[in-house]
Amino acid sequence: MSLKATLLFIVRRLAAMAVLMVVLSFAVFSLVYLAPGDAVDALLGGKSSTPELVASLKEEYHLNEPFFTQYWIWARDALHFDFGASTQTTLPVTDEIGARFGSSVFLGVYAYVLTLLFGVVPGVIAALRRRRAVDRGLVAGAVVTLSTPPFVLGILLLYLFAVVVPVFPAAGKGEGFLDQLWHLTLPAVALALTISAFLLRHTRASMIGVLDQDYVAFARARGLASRRIMLRYLLRNALIPVVTVSGVLLTYFVTGAVLVESTFSLGGLGELLVQSAESGDLPMIQGLTLIIAVIIISANLLADLAYMAIDPRIRFERRS
Repeated sequence: MSLKATLLFIVRRLAAMAVLMVVLSFAVFSLVYLAPGDAVDALLGGKSSTPELVASLKEEYHLNEPFFTQYWIWARDALHFDFGASTQTTLPVTDEIGARFGSSVFLGVYAYVLTLLFGVVPGVIAALRRRRAVDRGLVAGAVVTLSTPPFVLGILLLYLFAVVVPVFPAAGKGEGFLDQLWHLTLPAVALALTISAFLLRHTRASMIGVLDQDYVAFARARGLASRRIMLRYLLRNALIPVVTVSGVLLTYFVTGAVLVESTFSLGGLGELLVQSAESGDLPMIQGLTLIIAVIIISANLLADLAYMAIDPRIRFERRS
């Protein structure tokens, strides 16, 4: 694909992302008015109120202004990552999220890398050895792992490698890169195993579909080296649907690891979102929802760009 077409695609996607974020931000802001009671009750989060506190909230959140004026002020502040203060801790929402963001992203990326390692490589091996003992063993292991919830795998790994054989720490997220890598290995493996089983089956099916294509048989008939056939014909075509799926998986690892975070006492974004929903902390829910939306949209854009890089034949420009 030409550089011009690639840039045009990115600009279109960024424009679509901007429109989507405007619509989503409006829906998130409207949560204050969709909650039971009035806006002040929603912002109080179930706490008792006084006339002074009510007046302070109306002043801070511009509740005396018209609805669309309120939204404009809130959206302008959100662009500067200012979501107000948490109704539970009274600390700035950005500070609360920032304290947990790093560990959640580290865990998500770590689990994502392990998923690719545990899912793609065995999936390719299973496809190349299909209907043999290796293939049957890998598929059977994937079915068992896929049927096991991540938090159950987390408890099992915690018992085996933090209690029986104390190789890894039982809790905490560590300080510094190597310490975090050590502390987050068990949580990352617990997250990765279940999803890698799904990715293994997906990769295997995709590889088998490519192996049965005529152009692969023709390449072998021409006497091309096995390595060249694997890289240029098999992996390049088989990994296209895998890349599409993996973009969605990355967002799950960053935001959906609630039970694993609780099992290992990590205190990440997923756990914070659940706590905020239980306590009715709307400013925190609004901030987390927008940040998670940005992560999801950005991950999908990266997946599309990787999709284009793997197969340059894919064209996104308009055709008559």
